[in-house]
Amino acid sequence: MKNQIDGDKKIWTILEIINWTTSYFKSLEIETSRMDAEILLAYVLNIKRIDLYLNYDKPLLANELNSFKTLIIRRKEKEPIAYIIGAKEFWSMEFTVTKDVLIPRPDTEILVEAAVAAIKKIKDKGKLKILELGVGSGAVISTIAFSAPDNIFFGTDICKKALNIAKQNGKKHNLKINFFLSDWFSAFKEKKVKFDIIISNPPYIPTEDIQGLAPEIKLYEPVSALDGGGNGLDSVNKIISDARFYLNKNGLLLLEIGFDQKKRVFDMVNSKEEYENPVCLKDYGGNNRVVIVKKIHRYKDTE
Repeated sequence: MKNQIDGDKKIWTILEIINWTTSYFKSLEIETSRMDAEILLAYVLNIKRIDLYLNYDKPLLANELNSFKTLIIRRKEKEPIAYIIGAKEFWSMEFTVTKDVLIPRPDTEILVEAAVAAIKKIKDKGKLKILELGVGSGAVISTIAFSAPDNIFFGTDICKKALNIAKQNGKKHNLKINFFLSDWFSAFKEKKVKFDIIISNPPYIPTEDIQGLAPEIKLYEPVSALDGGGNGLDSVNKIISDARFYLNKNGLLLLEIGFDQKKRVFDMVNSKEEYENPVCLKDYGGNNRVVIVKKIHRYKDTE
């Protein structure tokens, strides 16, 4: 690859290097080949993607070409673009990401949409207490806080490095979010605090399915944030069981789930008398994605 780019020490223009890299990425069966080439080059040149084409005939300096080749090699090894450039757009906001956190995905925007809609529906209750379990990069709780700022927001994660990224992203967008290092609800066990809305995108991929995922996922993203145990629902089941202790009456639990898990999750919910019949929302691809549950009774041990 080095020799192909260097050639006979020719001068590469922006358009030429985009076209070459696109072709190279296609040969590696990278589906988003041109977009990846553009994002990486714009990152190296510290300009917007559109500016690449406004300056398409500009030659690259030697140091710019060398930096770009380094990123091409990383992408060749199937490292995700978001980790290479250290950022990912979600809900039209940019978030810092590292290999300590999952890369925010478009399907998860359904979880945000549902939470924001729920907040607007019950806003007459005054300031709501809203908790996200397992914040990762903080993209979900941050976008909700940005969209509905007149509420009180909390976020937890068991990984200290992930929590630091979430804090960084909250600060980046000037958001007031209370973050806690916590194994799901453990930080609140002694405080007896109740929430109006609890949100989570927990691990929900069955353990045996992890190795069948795309290399960008299985080789780079944190397995602890993906692996949901034998049937994929270990964390989901725990959250459903424990959320009863921490939801106010008529409070809502919103969970992202796998496309084929709706029935089993509904069975878990319906086995608890404190919950009302759940509903499920589909993502942009038409797959079941977000389960919404209302708590209708106080849990007897918290009276």
